[in-house]
Amino acid sequence: MDTFLEAVFGLRPQIRRAFIMVQDVVMVLVAVALSLVLSRSDLSFGALSTEGLVTWAGIVLISHLLFRYCGLYTTVWRFASTPDFFNILKSCAILTFVLYAVSLVVRSFEPVAGLNERQFIVFLLVSFTIISAPRLFYRFLRDGASWGVLSGKADTARTKQALFVGRLGEADLIIRFTRTAQPPDHTIAGIMATEHGAPLGTRIQGVPVVATRPRLLDVLEDYATGSKSLDLLIFGSGAEHEIEEYSELVRVARHADIAVVQFAGLSQVGQEGKLVLDAVEMETILRRPTVPSDIERIGAFVGGKRVLVTGGAGSIGRTLVKRSLELGAEAVLVADNSEFGIFQLSQYVDEKHHERLKVRIVDVADRRQMTRVVTEFKPDIIFHAAALKHVPLLEENWESAIQTNVFGTLVCAEVAAKCGVAQFVMVSSDKAVDPTSVLGMTKRAAEQIVSALHGTPAGEPGGRRAATKFIAVRFGNVFGSNGSVATIFQAQIEAGGPVTITDRRMTRYFMTVAEAVDLVIMSAADAASRPAGQDYAVYMLDMGKPVPIVEVAETMIRMAGKSPYTDIPIRFTGIRPGEKLHETLHGEDEELVELSIAKIFGLSTDVALWSDVQAALAALQQSMKAQDKAASLTILADLDRRTKTRANARQGAVPKTAGQAS
Repeated sequence: MDTFLEAVFGLRPQIRRAFIMVQDVVMVLVAVALSLVLSRSDLSFGALSTEGLVTWAGIVLISHLLFRYCGLYTTVWRFASTPDFFNILKSCAILTFVLYAVSLVVRSFEPVAGLNERQFIVFLLVSFTIISAPRLFYRFLRDGASWGVLSGKADTARTKQALFVGRLGEADLIIRFTRTAQPPDHTIAGIMATEHGAPLGTRIQGVPVVATRPRLLDVLEDYATGSKSLDLLIFGSGAEHEIEEYSELVRVARHADIAVVQFAGLSQVGQEGKLVLDAVEMETILRRPTVPSDIERIGAFVGGKRVLVTGGAGSIGRTLVKRSLELGAEAVLVADNSEFGIFQLSQYVDEKHHERLKVRIVDVADRRQMTRVVTEFKPDIIFHAAALKHVPLLEENWESAIQTNVFGTLVCAEVAAKCGVAQFVMVSSDKAVDPTSVLGMTKRAAEQIVSALHGTPAGEPGGRRAATKFIAVRFGNVFGSNGSVATIFQAQIEAGGPVTITDRRMTRYFMTVAEAVDLVIMSAADAASRPAGQDYAVYMLDMGKPVPIVEVAETMIRMAGKSPYTDIPIRFTGIRPGEKLHETLHGEDEELVELSIAKIFGLSTDVALWSDVQAALAALQQSMKAQDKAASLTILADLDRRTKTRANARQGAVPKTAGQAS
């Protein structure tokens, strides 16, 4: 039987459709014969007489044309549902009415014995039944559930067993698509319903509801430790926000070597639908609700533009590159000094986008190189993501930090202005707020460079701003980026521990890389739409509440199927040079301005004058030549202090609104 099914399913669509058409007209003729037999009627002409053959040919022609008109041959029956079977009923009803009308016309000219309304009522019921039956049986076989239902057992030899955790509506969809997959990847063995009051013990397409809240965890543990074989746990979309025990369910599953995925939707592959199941990552476990991106707006901003991304081989830069390509950028150029990072980027970007991707291995602090790159590429937007960002390392390597973070930003910004780039967007950091580290001071100085250029009108001596719009976008940690706590903790857990944390009290803001990048682009789009004097030099992303680092470590250990402090020890090492216990996203001298964009604020604050920035950078160059770390950091601190003094002098000013100048 399996060989027969494979042969039938393997036929070309055109051949299968022709076979169904022939089957339908045969079934109509069978329905006519059965209706006469069941109603015990005898026609006044022979079945093989001239009148009989003309009658059968007419019925075949009328039924075929009607069925085509009603769309019976455009339905993909492996995905058929109630409306499709209702369409068969409608088609049979129309056919019955047409045949009855024809019979009335014929009988008005020549009486036909043995033909009355009773036969047509029986014909309607019989035709619907025998035309629907083959399709229903085909769907039954195609679902892959037929032999398990008939034999009373599932075929576990070829497919993995899975539990679904989520809403019953999604369960119905997922069961349907898993059964139609060829070859089948897995079989849904049970449903753990998240709706309150879901009917325990009932079945959806033959699959039982095995658990309801609040006993989801208990039932999963029974599956994990009992004799029931389970290979996969599938969460419904949004389950991480609906289920309090989400991370604990993940922990139990992974401890029992059960793979964990999450339903993300459907994709269209050729003419067939396919489930999209994403791996459950730590950024999902944090359960900080994300905001849907305004794809239309950011697509309109980036689409058709030429985009240059400095630091494009890093975590944020790489995602900016990929996102710009997805949004329809005409071309994207990556400027980075990491050869290996650029190689990895080529593996990260889809092949279909490669023809629009260009790369250059350059140092962003090299004015000659950057001028040549920008002059040749002629970008419309520069996303400046290049930076050194490791707090303890930069305490020792302070010269490299200043050279890249400060003078690299200066070079890129001045080249952008000189070459007439429409927009320059710098990726900033929460470390720039009340900085205590080399990283924080250098990022604060970079913000001040961008802010000062933002406030310098076009046409002033030196032509610093020209027509370029300068902004900085400030946010905290992105989860899973290179060197983030997530990647460090993951490596330590895989090595068996210990997981090292500087202080039990330490907290950080977290955001997924994808969400941060979309919000950076949205900030740039908002700035581009505002006239000069009503825009903001610095935008800030709303990252929700800070997360204790120790909770991140404990959750990641549980996700790995281990117990914190028992299987994997956690060791507290003490705060390292330059680190803070808690970061903030804005200073006391900065006023938050609510915009009409979710998760994005404008920062209304005074900045250093461009002349002050120039003087500070000139002094900074001299102190670096003398390799004087203390003098260099003092210059950076004085520049920040000068800005705060200007801000404090206007404390009596009326707070600005989104429509006022920054």
